[in-house]
Amino acid sequence: MLTQSIVKPNLTIPPLENGDKLTRFEFERRYEQMPYIKKAELIEGIVYMGSPLRINQHGNPHIHIATWLGIYEALTFGVQAGDNCTVILDSDNEPQPDALLRIKKGGQSIINEKGYVEGTPELIVEIAASTASIDLNDKMKAYRRNQVQEYLVWRVYDGEFDWFRLKEGIYTKLEPDENGIIKSEVYVGLWLDINSLLTGNLAKVLEVLQKGIGTEEHKNFVKRMSN
Repeated sequence: MLTQSIVKPNLTIPPLENGDKLTRFEFERRYEQMPYIKKAELIEGIVYMGSPLRINQHGNPHIHIATWLGIYEALTFGVQAGDNCTVILDSDNEPQPDALLRIKKGGQSIINEKGYVEGTPELIVEIAASTASIDLNDKMKAYRRNQVQEYLVWRVYDGEFDWFRLKEGIYTKLEPDENGIIKSEVYVGLWLDINSLLTGNLAKVLEVLQKGIGTEEHKNFVKRMSN
């Protein structure tokens, strides 16, 4: 007598691959099964996975931005900085921005039950290679559509830094003042000396930030945030 063998279905979850077109839920399912992957993003429904990163082109610029935002967080009640955090924006976009700054209470984002940022941080920073990068194309469109109020892009190869402010649904580029400083319109006292940043003078970047944090406007901003 012949017996019929039972073929069990293959329950293995497929790995993430660059260029996969996935729903956000499928992206999360696969990503969570691949803890050895350091960075993967879903942008407009397409999977992007990071390449190895060089210290001068990414690692060092990244730590300078993280230091700048971290000190602002330390001296500004009610805000939270993040480094390479997964952000759930919408059904087609789950980026992992290089840095972000969010308002913890009453802002555009929350921390969900899994510990991820869900919603829209008010400020996002990306370290990009050049204007050809996804950061200034599809990702920028997704951030604009999801109301990221200030979007900062450091174009390392170009030696340029773009600070975009969302106004009436359009990103407009903020320009430095006569002293070469750009001042956030969302986070009072968050000042950035662009030339010092681009030339690697972190000490001067932090000195200028301290001046912004020391203003009466910043003190009033902290009072409002603490109410």
